[in-house]
Amino acid sequence: MIKLGQYNTLTVVKQADFGVFLDGDEFGNILLPTRYVPENTRVGDELKVFIYFDSEDDIIATTETPLAQVGEFASLRCVGVNSVGAFVDWGLSKDLLVPFSEQRTRMEEGKPYVVRVYTDKASGRIVASRKFNKFISDEKPRLKAGDKVSVIITDITDLGFKCVVNNQHWGLIYRAEAFGKLFIGKKLSAFVKTVRDDGKLDLALQKHGKARVDDLSDKILQILDKKGGFLPLNDKSSPDAIFALFRTSKATFKKTLGGLYKQRKIRIEADGIYRVK
Repeated sequence: MIKLGQYNTLTVVKQADFGVFLDGDEFGNILLPTRYVPENTRVGDELKVFIYFDSEDDIIATTETPLAQVGEFASLRCVGVNSVGAFVDWGLSKDLLVPFSEQRTRMEEGKPYVVRVYTDKASGRIVASRKFNKFISDEKPRLKAGDKVSVIITDITDLGFKCVVNNQHWGLIYRAEAFGKLFIGKKLSAFVKTVRDDGKLDLALQKHGKARVDDLSDKILQILDKKGGFLPLNDKSSPDAIFALFRTSKATFKKTLGGLYKQRKIRIEADGIYRVK
């Protein structure tokens, strides 16, 4: 079964001067234009392609990489507005429509917006929406504390950073536990702290407790070994410098350095940290 707006692996059934045709099952043969056909492609080969609608609303294949597939959230830049809605660049030759009815506020050209890509049931077209609640699952997540998840930040509130988790649940990173550069549209990994009774998730940017420190200890030692036993960072370094290399908070970094120092695996000097062999 062909999945519109997603990747499919299809078989080449016919070659032509302007491309190759792929077996599209219930959609018939689907064209992959010449500019996207891999070199030495033959009839019978299987190709991984993205299936969507071209500017003539015909189903077509491409080997271009979209910034989001149907069912996913992404931050996409608005590249135009007309009488039917706004258009965002999703990495393909045809821009993606966000109808006015799917906008929370009027979108402006040149600005990035988090959207959810979906297939409109009435028209069958692939479009995007800024009205997220209807795409969030009503079921309680099958997740537990400590599970690693993928998130995208959709809003910033007084409490913290509101996120969509694994493309289907609401989550929150509290301000007091946030570090690094967080902004609307950023995608990152997080860890489940709590699954609330309403199905929403409290999130953390690091593993909890000892597991977090152990992971960072291993990472520091591995990077020290790769860098010849020295890193120009120590417990006096700025939070931004620490985050840029280790994606962790300064507090966790200092605690981890203390543990490694007590184990005599490193020594801490004014210019940085040294590996002790």
